[in-house]
Amino acid sequence: MSGSDPGPLTIAEAARLIAGKRLSPVELTRGLLARIERLDPRLNAFITVTGRHALTQARAAEKAVMAGKRGRLLGIPLAYKDIYATAGVRTTAHSRLLAENVPKEDAEAVRRLAAAGAVMLGKLATHEFAIGGPAFDLPWPPARNPWDTERFTGGSSSGSGAAVAAGLALGALGSDTAGSIRIPAAYCGIAGLKPTPGLVSRRGVIPLAPSLDTAGPMAWTAEDCALLLDALAGHDPADPASVPVPKESYARALGSPVKGLRIGLLRHFHERDVPAGAEMLQTVAMAARRLAELGCRVEEASLPAVQEYNAVGRIIISAEAYALHETNLQTRLSDYSRTFRMRVLSGGLIRAADYLAAQRRRSDLIAATARAFARYDLLISAAAPGPAPLLRDQRPDEGFAIPFLATPANVAAIPAAVICAGFTARGLPLGVQIMGPAWSEALVLRVAHRLEEALGTRARRPDLSGAGEPAARVA
Repeated sequence: MSGSDPGPLTIAEAARLIAGKRLSPVELTRGLLARIERLDPRLNAFITVTGRHALTQARAAEKAVMAGKRGRLLGIPLAYKDIYATAGVRTTAHSRLLAENVPKEDAEAVRRLAAAGAVMLGKLATHEFAIGGPAFDLPWPPARNPWDTERFTGGSSSGSGAAVAAGLALGALGSDTAGSIRIPAAYCGIAGLKPTPGLVSRRGVIPLAPSLDTAGPMAWTAEDCALLLDALAGHDPADPASVPVPKESYARALGSPVKGLRIGLLRHFHERDVPAGAEMLQTVAMAARRLAELGCRVEEASLPAVQEYNAVGRIIISAEAYALHETNLQTRLSDYSRTFRMRVLSGGLIRAADYLAAQRRRSDLIAATARAFARYDLLISAAAPGPAPLLRDQRPDEGFAIPFLATPANVAAIPAAVICAGFTARGLPLGVQIMGPAWSEALVLRVAHRLEEALGTRARRPDLSGAGEPAARVA
């Protein structure tokens, strides 16, 4: 098995090479560990690198391959957002409160990927407890965007987005409560999927707002997300939120035709509700044209305003996050970052009547979204108003002052994927969001895959040739 440097690889490409005994899982892992050592001081994507553990897993995978075992994730190096429990490896949630937290068991999602033969490279930066935002008063700095290290990665799966975009890991796990997989996917120019709640087990994942939390894959392509979802999806009897659904292969479904699908274009999302920049509008329009050229019927569609979904989501998240952290906020307030305190303390002012009203309104919005899918197979919109903003411009009230285009899918309890659909004149990625009815992950990923192919964005990677020195800290 060759030990030569294979260059940037997708999961699908690496799997084919490994299965053909043309790529060594051990050498692939060593190459990525060396890349992490060289590039991560500038990107801050990793909190913990598990090099010894990774090489042990890679050797086991290589031995299995040589013995004739096959698997699409066998020997594939991945990394996990640091809210996923990992046995014997610290899981910090990017917070000093859990700086010494070492779980005894893996999260179920981590266990399933390990059972499929994946290699764990380490644990990835997030926002504190997946809500705190980029903060410089924590033991670890925030992750930086590989396309421009002065720019934001999006959050809260910040290290996951940065690591995949920079080629430090072939795939990653993230979590999504109000857009935390899809916003980093958009800003970092990768693919990310928020599944239907209950499809992927959340057991062993540190919660933020259990009513809205989901766990899902992030990778360079929609095809890679499908390969990861094949291993992740499935009922977990030990997770009360897990739902038993028929088993299917999301990767195999990618080859089905898309001709004749009805696509609703939510222009009001990014033209009126949260106005996007000119380059983002052009990117969405190009994506719509490509879908039409693939044989889809694209028509303008509408849902309730983005602001309605966000208002509901913010009340639920603030109330549930405060409830989870109330004791520590009362006894260890100063140990949290300033940004976390600003985002979560307000939850203590939300009345039970307000929380229940938000949950009732959520039911209305779920029903309104479902009615749209009686007419359309899928809905598309911009994933964000534009490219990644500057890291120094991030506000503690992000998500409150300006609504997220990603949050409607969380409130509506539907699957949604983001793919890189184009680039600005300065070379920054722009993302498009594809949403489907509950349990339609196979369809969402199929259209995402075909759209990626039609747009041709996956050949372009960030230029990291000068990324050898740590970036200057931002006050």
